[in-house]
Amino acid sequence: MAGITMEIIKRIAVIGDPDTGYKKELNLVSWNGAEPKIDIRTWSPNGAALKGLTLTES
Repeated sequence: MAGITMEIIKRIAVIGDPDTGYKKELNLVSWNGAEPKIDIRTWSPNGAALKGLTLTES
């Protein structure tokens, strides 16, 4: 089974930067090579993507 790929197309803003090193960011992200979508997600200090929300226009 193939893994999920993601590419940050544009970093828009850091919307939370607590002292723990975890950051909440607003980015334009392409998942599995698809059309980029707005993504709000927490990132760990080592750059791993954690739980988040991806928004699409309907």
